[in-house]
Amino acid sequence: MRAFLGVLACSLTVLSVHGLYSASDDVVELNPSNFNREVIQSDSLWLVEFYAPWCGHCKNLAPEWKKAATALKGIVKVGAVDADQHNSLGGQYGVRGFPSIKIFGANKHKPEDYQGGRSSQAIVDAALNALRSLVKDRLGGKTGGTDYGKQSGGGAGNKKDVVELTDDNFDRTVLDSDYVWMVEFFAPWCGHCKNLEPEWTAAATEVKEQTKGKVKLGAVDATVHQGLASRYGIRGFPTIKVFRKGEEPEDYQGGRTRSDIVARAMGLYSDNSPPPELQEILNEDVLKKTCEDYQLCIISVLPHILDTGASGRNSYLEVMRMMADKYKKKTWGWLWTEAGAQMDLESSLGIGGFGYPAMAAINARKMKFALLRGSFSETGIHEFLRELSVGRGSTATVGGGALPKINTVEPWDGKDGVVSIENSVRVHRCLSLLFSNTPFLAFPQLPMEDDIDLSDVDLDDLEKDEL
Repeated sequence: MRAFLGVLACSLTVLSVHGLYSASDDVVELNPSNFNREVIQSDSLWLVEFYAPWCGHCKNLAPEWKKAATALKGIVKVGAVDADQHNSLGGQYGVRGFPSIKIFGANKHKPEDYQGGRSSQAIVDAALNALRSLVKDRLGGKTGGTDYGKQSGGGAGNKKDVVELTDDNFDRTVLDSDYVWMVEFFAPWCGHCKNLEPEWTAAATEVKEQTKGKVKLGAVDATVHQGLASRYGIRGFPTIKVFRKGEEPEDYQGGRTRSDIVARAMGLYSDNSPPPELQEILNEDVLKKTCEDYQLCIISVLPHILDTGASGRNSYLEVMRMMADKYKKKTWGWLWTEAGAQMDLESSLGIGGFGYPAMAAINARKMKFALLRGSFSETGIHEFLRELSVGRGSTATVGGGALPKINTVEPWDGKDGVVSIENSVRVHRCLSLLFSNTPFLAFPQLPMEDDIDLSDVDLDDLEKDEL
């Protein structure tokens, strides 16, 4: 049992369990169940932090956030969302890094990004400035649309936001669409359908605004359009189905309140959101921000452009993009660099000089990393990342115990490489390693490098700490 608990403590999945705030704090803990009620339907000004429990910057912010919440108690609401656990809420508001702070003012559906300092004083000052702006707007007669959705039944939306679907327009509107659809099949005489109607309408308006129209709600009168009802096996009312392009429809099994419907829609929106950006490591800031702001940073070292050409490199980058898309719900950053461009980084990960393309996953909090041992392919990388997701795999300590020095380089121009003096020097260095007794006379001043014998190192015996 003790061994099991030890392994469990190291697992990636456990990292997100423990929040940074408790019921004894003046910070309101927010989640998908209470966010709409507490924030969206509130007349109060809200400052909301989206955080991850493993994030170092979030841990540093927590005491200042608590101080600010106490100082603003009764004046401005201060909340926090564990976006690692409730990623649908983070996705709903475009959260890509941690901590992210949003100000929910007059228009709760369009929060503003907080760009100020991370001290309690700076946070309080920003809150009071936002409060003054809110009061000024109200004096001027601006409501910001916050009255929407105040009724206990879920509130009134715009009926036009529920798309009327028929036998004639269904295929064109839904099946051929690139959007995600939630479709209610109803009967006008059905009591449950009548109860659902205001919730469905209010949800349609909110989802339209929150997803910028990428998730849509529709309705089919199944007593009129019996062909559609028969096609999808409708036997009772109301029946709600989810339609995604190219996939079989699935039954909606959630609750019937606006908040339940919106939560499911935002989950669908998150599922269909774009993957995280794949960035080239051009300077130290790129590496530091990605590795410190995300739970893991996935780094690929690709062969030199002279070895693969543009087409070969693009094929490797495409594999990475596919993997970033597959694992986009994970709070991971994605980076790449060219072999030889960041030698200190390669050395710290035990990659340098051979085995390209290579991939490593770094946990910057623990300064541990794991290397891809399989093929650099969709299958090989998926297996590697799947193992990481469940807390398995051998890891080692990053060389030097810290992120290495990063050179500032020019971004790849997307073209094939051209042989230059610099590349000739690179070739010479490689040859000098292979033929250490035969220095290349054209470059007599280059230092010779010692061969490194790894024959006595069993890579499988690396300490099996989890990332």
